[in-house]
Amino acid sequence: MTSREFSPTQPVILGFDPGRDKCGLAVMGLDRQLYYHQVVLAKEAIATIETLRQKFPISLMVMGDQTTAKQWREKLYQELTEPLSIILVDERYTTLEARDRYWQMFPPKGLTKLLPQGLRQPPRPIDDIVAILLIERYLNRLTESTLSSQE
Repeated sequence: MTSREFSPTQPVILGFDPGRDKCGLAVMGLDRQLYYHQVVLAKEAIATIETLRQKFPISLMVMGDQTTAKQWREKLYQELTEPLSIILVDERYTTLEARDRYWQMFPPKGLTKLLPQGLRQPPRPIDDIVAILLIERYLNRLTESTLSSQE
């Protein structure tokens, strides 16, 4: 589990990459400060989200819009103790982006450094990094709409 010791004072966004077997979770502030990211088993996702909501001032959830999004959205609305606003974000190509981001966050060591980046496979699931990218896509969309309304 990757988590920062201090707690944010501003509202934060929960990124959620839903899956059948495992899910990626990330908590990021509006200032793009990353507070938490982890891959959890799908059956533990709701409990983990509840725990994160006790630790962080989560204002909304940003979730990928692909494969299992519809079922997960219904499940979240039914099972979370308090409702949470859920915004769906286009998650096309996030897996490829997440692989590149993984190597930025955790630079390769040893012989892995010698492999071209396209051939490197991260040594663990990267669903949490997809969740980070989903939050960033949402924040980028907010920034773009703010900038275009100012012109």
